[in-house]
Amino acid sequence: MAKPTDKSVPWGMRERALSLFSPRAAARSYAGKVSAANLRRSYEGGAKTRLTDGWKSGSTAADTEIAAAGAVLRDRMRDLVRNNSLAASAVQVLVSSMVGPGIRPRAKTGDADVDKKIDDLFARWSKKCDAHGHTDFHGLVSLAVREMIEGGDVFAVKRPRRMSRNREVPLEIEIREADHLDAGRWSSPSDMSSRIAQGIEYDRSGRRSAYWMFPDHPGDNTPSFSRNMISQRVPASMVAHLFERQRVQSRGVPWGTPALRALQDLGDWQLAEMVRKKTEACMVGIVFGEDADGTTSAAPTIEDSNGNPIEQFEPGMFAYARNGKDIKFNTPSSTGGTREWSVVQMHLISSGFRVPYALMTGDLKEANFSSSRVGINEFRRMVDSTQWLTIIPMFCQKLWDWFTEAAWTAGLIPSPDVPVEWSTPKFESVNPWQDAQTDLLETRAGFTSLAEQIAKRGYNFDDVLQEHKKALDLADTLELVLDSDPRKVSRQGLAQANTPGDVEPPAPSGDNQED
Repeated sequence: MAKPTDKSVPWGMRERALSLFSPRAAARSYAGKVSAANLRRSYEGGAKTRLTDGWKSGSTAADTEIAAAGAVLRDRMRDLVRNNSLAASAVQVLVSSMVGPGIRPRAKTGDADVDKKIDDLFARWSKKCDAHGHTDFHGLVSLAVREMIEGGDVFAVKRPRRMSRNREVPLEIEIREADHLDAGRWSSPSDMSSRIAQGIEYDRSGRRSAYWMFPDHPGDNTPSFSRNMISQRVPASMVAHLFERQRVQSRGVPWGTPALRALQDLGDWQLAEMVRKKTEACMVGIVFGEDADGTTSAAPTIEDSNGNPIEQFEPGMFAYARNGKDIKFNTPSSTGGTREWSVVQMHLISSGFRVPYALMTGDLKEANFSSSRVGINEFRRMVDSTQWLTIIPMFCQKLWDWFTEAAWTAGLIPSPDVPVEWSTPKFESVNPWQDAQTDLLETRAGFTSLAEQIAKRGYNFDDVLQEHKKALDLADTLELVLDSDPRKVSRQGLAQANTPGDVEPPAPSGDNQED
């Protein structure tokens, strides 16, 4: 007889009664109960039992959840980054890994002269593109990524300017924090021509058409600063909104959201443990005395020689009870497993931030070469996906389009649509020699190109080749033979068989021909 797959199905009174007259009918009845029990079987995580009564979950949309908790998550994460060293370290590791010295663009129109002109123009504009005048293009990208990680999302606003002697490209970029968005603005017209949700305006087709933003930061409480608290409509074409999409959503949440509770609990535990240790270290002992009946006890209150009650303890202090005759020394208790518990909590925190434990804490005690490399490789894959799927398409590309459009409007370049190639910062190698050997073998085997190898290190292929040519020409002029010159020196450090100007000798016979 078939048995249920999840739990035993009881042989009920109906089956027992039927079995007295028709065992076959009883068997069919029991088999039906088993089949019904199997149909009701579902995922264990979705089962509603006594053990899951306290598990509250909803089926709300991502935007509904962010609208309810986004501001609180943002404020708490910023507070932790300001005051918690682990949170500050995790954010810094993410920003340094994703942006580093900069995510650099290179024009790729196919015309070398045009590309060089555009790249030089971008380099000059980059130095003065910050509307606040603090940093350059790469500094703006770094700040934007930090705001995305710490606050959930960030906005870059296009600021057209007038041309002047000091401003070739009439454009500046202003970075605004997530608080500038008027998240309390909601609107849903009856004709459905447009709607506003969390301060973001959508057209009839559901595409973003505008953002309703406060010109001044609503949290700026400077007494001498007059804030403009009326949100204004900014067209979507003038805004670049950077956030990580984990669901189909309109805004983001701080990256360390899963670790918020663990961060706060670890900080509270460390503070409580420190207070306990300080309290135990304050008092060394108490001097006991004899009461009138000859019994030894402590006085109801501890007083000094002048009769004043002692309410504050100091390190190395002896407290004297009335008629002191005996001394009871304070014995602080030891706490075991402190480091183990802290390490477990820090592992949870690093997982919540998606940062390797060793990078966040600097604790390399339990790491070896192999484990570190495996962990770093997975972290690099996460960083690469964020760079190419989030930061570049949602932020960098839009700023590049604004730049080329402004330069074209000013008559500086022939077209507003300029293809671009992005180079992300390279990762420092864990084993430089082995990695260099691998890159060399892949290039010689044709699995990758020399241009790709140079680009992944953050350099421009054309610039590197021009520098090589300039250096080799100078070496030839000075009649120098460098070990790095493959025209004259082989990989083994031997002089090449033929150098420029020499007659090529006949190829040696046999299979041992040297490369």
